[in-house]
Amino acid sequence: MKARILLLAGLLGLAASAQAALVAKTVDYTADGQTMKGYLVYDNAYHGKRPGVLVVHEWWGLNSYARGRARMLAKEGYTALALDMYGDGKTAGHPKTAEAFMNAVNSNMPVEKARFMAAYDLLTAQPTVKKDDIAAIGYCFGGGVVLNMARLGAPLKSVVSFHGMLMSDIKTEPGSIKSKVLVFTGGADQFVPPKEVAAFEQEMKAAKADFRVVVYPGAEHSFTNPGATALGKKFNLPLKYDRAADKDSWAQTTVFLKQTLGD
Repeated sequence: MKARILLLAGLLGLAASAQAALVAKTVDYTADGQTMKGYLVYDNAYHGKRPGVLVVHEWWGLNSYARGRARMLAKEGYTALALDMYGDGKTAGHPKTAEAFMNAVNSNMPVEKARFMAAYDLLTAQPTVKKDDIAAIGYCFGGGVVLNMARLGAPLKSVVSFHGMLMSDIKTEPGSIKSKVLVFTGGADQFVPPKEVAAFEQEMKAAKADFRVVVYPGAEHSFTNPGATALGKKFNLPLKYDRAADKDSWAQTTVFLKQTLGD
């Protein structure tokens, strides 16, 4: 009888595991009068409301890399939304196009904030999300975006920037940054040189922010993206994947999110 009960329990467990799966879908929303196309994902093995995390893409746009990070977050128990900062889900296949897309957003902070906050509103409206437990992570261009949103006082518990742009024209004041901040940057990143890292640290200290900067010696720009090395060679750009830095930064991020977001 005991063996039969154990077998039944095991079969039920296998059935439950088989039914548990990531639920992912493209979602349309609007920001500053434009249609945006995000990617929403959560794991239905988790029940009830849970914290939400926004994912802001690299300058290439909302591509498979950003969607993959959203799925990784969903597996950690979050509802994740990889948002669209360019509109209509458009992506770039060439650095010149990517730079033009990026600069159009970075040069207009009201638009940048409106597009981010439209995604924030969409995420917090989801039935699987605790609207008061929201974080944001970003890569390269997206890393700069999440730091800017922290500077502007967006209602985020925490932000994580991976090889992101650290400089900004936004003026911060002591106590103005409410989000906890974690930054990962490469010691050999030619787009974010050591002097900019030092200036960012001084800015955060002056703002009395709760922040931490992790520098990976020898790591170059886009070190978390497995496709970076090939892109660097293709377009003659100083981009390179670093497996150790990628693995460590993600491990630290999962701990950081658990510490800064509610259960």
